[in-house]
Order: sequence, then structure tokens, then C-alpha cells
Amino acid sequence: MGGTYRQRERVLRFAAESFGTQPEYLWADTPEAAVLRHPNSKKWYGILMRVSRERLGLEGPGAADVLNLKCGSLLLGSLLEEPGFLPAYHMSKTHWVSILLDGPAEDEAVFSLLELSYANVAPKPKKRRTQSESVEKPEG
Repeated sequence: MGGTYRQRERVLRFAAESFGTQPEYLWADTPEAAVLRHPNSKKWYGILMRVSRERLGLEGPGAADVLNLKCGSLLLGSLLEEPGFLPAYHMSKTHWVSILLDGPAEDEAVFSLLELSYANVAPKPKKRRTQSESVEKPEG
């Protein structure tokens, strides 16, 4: 578990340094589960969890640390072809991916996907109305 604990800490440090976010521990029954929330939209962009290997469809006893991140469906399809990436545990399997923290994914790839997930949940800029849309139409 030492390696996954260190990678988990690197993920949390990256989130704090890059986005100014701190993990939220929301569930008393799973105190190790950490949610990363976008400060402006309040939406989750990452979830660190310890999940039984059986629930993840993996062989062997025990549990694995995973990081769930939001991504687009095209990227998701590509990621699922790579070792260490799984359909998201406990999230939408069309918009989220789980990364095994004790798997082969390099920190740079994890951090890049973390940045993408953060951007995916950021507030969308409001569409500016054109002058013709803001002029009331005469009744008649």
C-alpha cells in the first residue's frame, strides 16, 4: 500500500497546488474516500476511493486505491484500452473513468487527466445575447 499511498498524496498535493482545492471527506463509513470539488461550480472533478478488487472486476484479494475523473466519451474509450484504466466505479460509466493508483499510469498522465477533469466541471461561460435578441419584438 505504500506506493498507492504516495501516489494518492501526490494527487492531493497536485490538486492543492494547481487548483487550490482541498479534499473533502464526506462519508463516515469510508473515511479514506476523498472528493475533489471545483471551487466555482461546486461539482466534483475527482474522487479518491479504496475499493475491493472484486467490485472492480480485478483478481486477487484486498482492495485497490482508485481515482475517478470526469472525461469525454471519446477519450474514455481510448483510456479503457490502456492498462490501469477501468470503467468508473460508482459513477457514470460514459463520462467518468477509474485509474488504478497502483497501476501502470504515470503521474504525468494522471495529472493531465486531473486538469482535464477540473476543466470539464468548471462553470461554462454565459452565452452573450446579441442585440437583436435583446430587442423586444413588436406585438402585432
